[in-house]
Amino acid sequence: MTKQVLFLMSLVLGGHASVYAAAPPTPLNPGKALDAINMTLVHDVVAPPVAARYYAYTTLGAYAIVSAHNKSLPAPTRFITGYTTDLRLDTVKGKYDYQIAAYYSMLEAARLLLPSGENLAAEEEEFVRGLEKQGVKPAVLAQSVRVGKLAAKAAVTFSKADRYNRLSALKRYTPLKAEGSWYPTPPAYIEAVEPNWKTIRPLMIDSAAQFRPALFAPFSKDTASAFHKQVLAVYNISKHLTDEQLQIAQFWDCNPFAVNTSGHMAIGFKKISPGGHWMNIGALVAQQQKVGFDKTVMVLALEGITLMDAFISCWEAKYATNRIRPETYINRYIDVKWQPLLQTPPFPEYTSGHAVVSNAVAEMLTYLLGDNIAYLDNTEIPFGSGERAFTSFRQAASEASVSRFYGGIHYMESINNGNEQGKQIGRYLIAKLRNAGLKPVASR
Repeated sequence: MTKQVLFLMSLVLGGHASVYAAAPPTPLNPGKALDAINMTLVHDVVAPPVAARYYAYTTLGAYAIVSAHNKSLPAPTRFITGYTTDLRLDTVKGKYDYQIAAYYSMLEAARLLLPSGENLAAEEEEFVRGLEKQGVKPAVLAQSVRVGKLAAKAAVTFSKADRYNRLSALKRYTPLKAEGSWYPTPPAYIEAVEPNWKTIRPLMIDSAAQFRPALFAPFSKDTASAFHKQVLAVYNISKHLTDEQLQIAQFWDCNPFAVNTSGHMAIGFKKISPGGHWMNIGALVAQQQKVGFDKTVMVLALEGITLMDAFISCWEAKYATNRIRPETYINRYIDVKWQPLLQTPPFPEYTSGHAVVSNAVAEMLTYLLGDNIAYLDNTEIPFGSGERAFTSFRQAASEASVSRFYGGIHYMESINNGNEQGKQIGRYLIAKLRNAGLKPVASR
């Protein structure tokens, strides 16, 4: 019998300016739309790279609307490779509120894309009813919803050409028999997650292999080898974790579906993905910094793009190297009873996804919102992980990366090289955005 436990988380063209001159009221906080999308992704147990893809496309239509009205923001056609859209807002007749349209677009794109997206129809209805109660004119509201649907449809249409729908037809992954290769790990022995993710079309990087990480120490059972020493480092730290290290590992766990066993019973715990955690951080700090609706949408959209490309790059490295996880090596050659603090994810070890993704996003958020911004990350409270204070996005990324070492699921080499891989991706994306004319929030 399997019991699944779900922890629930509680938007320029003339004549279409927002009806709200100042900061939008709570219903128009993009972070609230993100909450609804997160809840659906958690419900669906979406794998980390797939979740990143959804974040990119569910925010794309909203950004397209906002950038059409806010001339300080470059259109997505200026920095997303091959992006074209038939979204012609200049043909829309009648007044509409572009912020309402952008918010609605996030929900609508998620409704169309996510496995359980139809559940968001109720969220859309609640959103519209809330605006009706606030006195938004029916004609304006109806036209705003129409524009939101148009933008969502355009984003979904663009997503259909990224080869995601071809993954199921590709050759299934079979674990290699070589000693140093990845193999499914306990307790569920789940098969490899998204082994063909490198075939997905990226949004801003040139290819999945553009940012391949540095070479790593080759597999060896020799106790004097560099590889064996890395394994021992994981094994030894697991025996002497401080309370702080335990808290760090658990705070950044972000396992979409961890399985615990007790006798013949398996209990599944649903959590948000690593990308979802970082999306929440972006929304949290944007609200803390009071950057306003338009720039919050910008932050979320660029975060989504960064996440998607970072995962494509990381997954290419994982399946190109097929590196063995610490748990498998330790159980085979050191201690058959050893278990990591965190459950080993079902995919190869090199490089660390947390390291790559966290550093790529931290670079992007630092560029957009500024460096040395202190914040209290309480976004993991719904998932039982408490809260932690940070002095900057980069500090948070560093902690997220090393958490995987404390958790017993990554070697430090994978973390260090993953950190560099992520930073390179983030800096590359920022350079393209600069060339497209996008400036940091603080500079406006």
